[in-house]
Amino acid sequence: MISANEDASARRDHDEHGRDQGHGSFFGRRKGHKLRSHQTGLLENLLPHLALDPAHADSSDLTGLFGSPVTSTRLEIGFGGGEHLVAEARAFPQTGFIGCEPYVNGMAKILSLIEEHNLSNIRLFAGDAADLLAWAQPESFTRIDLIHPDPWPKRRHWKRRFVQDATIAQMSRILTAAGEFRFVCDIDDYCAWTLMHMQRSPHFTWTAEGADDWNRPWPDYTMTRYGKKAQREGRKAAYLIFKRSDERAALAAA
Repeated sequence: MISANEDASARRDHDEHGRDQGHGSFFGRRKGHKLRSHQTGLLENLLPHLALDPAHADSSDLTGLFGSPVTSTRLEIGFGGGEHLVAEARAFPQTGFIGCEPYVNGMAKILSLIEEHNLSNIRLFAGDAADLLAWAQPESFTRIDLIHPDPWPKRRHWKRRFVQDATIAQMSRILTAAGEFRFVCDIDDYCAWTLMHMQRSPHFTWTAEGADDWNRPWPDYTMTRYGKKAQREGRKAAYLIFKRSDERAALAAA
């Protein structure tokens, strides 16, 4: 389903290899270009130390999953080459980050960055995002990021988009009170889709107060390679922030 940089373009060209696993699932090729020997070595030797296995990991205390003390946890779904995730992990060393990406080349790229910067506050999940959402306990994450997801533009593929009513409900369950879901996309149709689905959920409030709040990146945002490519090609991204809102849910239930 998801990629977060120019690997997404490769998936769009090869979506016939995707597997329909239900709402919130990943689709597309799991491996692309041939890996360099060093990347293969990282997958064999470093990834086992960083990989998250929901079948055996304790979801009751996510802060205990990391190699250094952390006080909160965040999730990035479809981190692509890992530029944004690694930048956030470096900027917030007291936060633990879980990155979800089934694309082998993306996993190899982020492992290189983790090795380069000697990061201990990242854990990686190479499976289906829906499984990870279902595994997490209520109020596990302070923030969930979805950066330049594959838009699946064909109508028959819309069910493959990550943003669906079912995944929104799961995100509201695993986010802390006032936790945030942040979404970046340069495809107008998927931005409109996301706004429609998020605004009809009683559990989230769109934080924008003016056009600059979605037309410009939030402060200290790290642009991915795919984002830079979109800019060069004249595609303007939207930067959407939604906050979990118990008050709005209570009003909807009244």
